Amino acid sequence: DGNEPFQRWINMLRDKQSRRRILNRLSRLEQGNYGDVEPIGEGLSELRMFFGPGYRVYFGEDAGNIVIILCGGDKASQDRDIEQAKTYWQEYKTHASTENPG
Repeated sequence: DGNEPFQRWINMLRDKQSRRRILNRLSRLEQGNYGDVEPIGEGLSELRMFFGPGYRVYFGEDAGNIVIILCGGDKASQDRDIEQAKTYWQEYKTHASTENPG
């Protein structure tokens, strides 16, 4: 539906240095340097960062190489963020399958 929860979350971070570090980490992820990543089920993974309050970014891969950034959070909101990421992932997959049937 055009919703961009990750962009909204990253823009709300008050700590500009942490925001910059997270975006740099995502740049490395784009280049194939996954670093500290844990699978969380349903084809999703959690990118863990050990600064600030323990930032997390949740993503999935489509067609084996396209990384879809779903949402972000920190250690304190981890359980809630994982559930939200799973919801976003299901919405993405449903939408993608209706656009590209077969």
